[in-house]
Amino acid sequence: MKTKEKNYAFIDSQNLNLAIQDQGWVLDFGRFRNYLSDKYGVLRAFLFIGYVPTNQDLYTTLQEQGYILIFKPTLILRHGNIKGNVDAELVLHAMIEYPKYNKAVIVSGDGDFHCLIKYLVGKGKLKKLIIPNRNKYSSLLREFLPNDVDFMNNLKGKLGYRKKP
Repeated sequence: MKTKEKNYAFIDSQNLNLAIQDQGWVLDFGRFRNYLSDKYGVLRAFLFIGYVPTNQDLYTTLQEQGYILIFKPTLILRHGNIKGNVDAELVLHAMIEYPKYNKAVIVSGDGDFHCLIKYLVGKGKLKKLIIPNRNKYSSLLREFLPNDVDFMNNLKGKLGYRKKP
């Protein structure tokens, strides 16, 4: 991983995972971390994720791959679905870290981040908004097209998980 810039990534893991799975592939988080470093100069990558005690091995692997995990307590809903909305934590950490980074990379297609992205653009601090799925994202984010946005739809070959032989 070579980084020349001092950019930080703020990643909505649930939005990223669901959007990539919706396209029929699985993201290799290790390769994604390298991609963020190489393409966007990301020095620190904050991954916002709901905490489930049985996922400790996953969390350890993600940390070994270079992510800084920010956990959100989760709720188990009636039908067994797990809910852990990370939006407030992502916005809060983007602002806590604000003086430490040159530019931010936001990874999500969620319109709840519109105000954060608009603020970062206005201050010249947005490196890129990475939307995982060009076909499914909030229309609130359309105002940032095309200059501030990259999509992940065509990155399966580069970032898709490959079974090791």
